[in-house]
Formats: sequence, C-alpha cells, structure tokens
Amino acid sequence: QVQLVESGGGLVQAGGSLRLSCAASGRTFSGRPFSTYTMGWFRQAPGKEREFVAAISWSGGSTYYADSVKGRFAISRDNAKNTVYLQMNSLKPEDTAVYYCNAALKSSGSSWSPLFGSWGQGTQVTVSS
Repeated sequence: QVQLVESGGGLVQAGGSLRLSCAASGRTFSGRPFSTYTMGWFRQAPGKEREFVAAISWSGGSTYYADSVKGRFAISRDNAKNTVYLQMNSLKPEDTAVYYCNAALKSSGSSWSPLFGSWGQGTQVTVSS
C-alpha cells in the first residue's frame, strides 16, 4: 500500500514563501516504482472541493500548473528519495488550504485527477493578510 507523507506547511504572511515536501513509500498498485509516475499536488480549502495545484512528469522534464498558481509556485522531484517538492512564493490568503500529494493523471482538457486511492494526512498552509 502507498504511503504519502506531506510536510512543510505553516503560517505565513501574504507575500511569504514555503516549501512543501511529500515523501512516498510502500508498494504501488501496479508494482511500478514511484519514479515512473507523474506526481502532483492538490489542495483543499475549508468548505471547498479538493483541487489540482501542480504536476511533474516522471523525469521532471515537464511541469504543469493551475492558472491560480502559475508563476508563483514551482514543483520539483528527487526520484532517488521518492520525494516531491512544492516551492510556494508570493503566497496569497486564497492559497490557504490543506495541501496533499498524489500521483496525477491528466484527464480531459486541463483537468487532473489523483491516481492513488489513498491520501496522506496533508499539510496545512495558512496565509494571513
């Protein structure tokens, strides 16, 4: 079973920065290593549905972002450590949410969906104005 552990969240003022980490372990349903999956970050704000934030291809050569974070966030990965990162700069109060990582699958248009059935506990990001 897949285990995803997110960390790095916290309370920050608007305009500040945070770097999130997601460590993956366990066995994927396909048996393939994590390094072969496109990985992504998703977030869920209070009272809202979970939404896509960013994704990175297995090699790290391609990255994808939601329009709301483009130019401010940067996703990266270290396959040797089975870890995915999200550098968040110029944070805004509307970025306040619990952030989760998961394997990501692009569906129609610009929509992305989580691929693993299980989620980690997430990491809380709170941006004060």
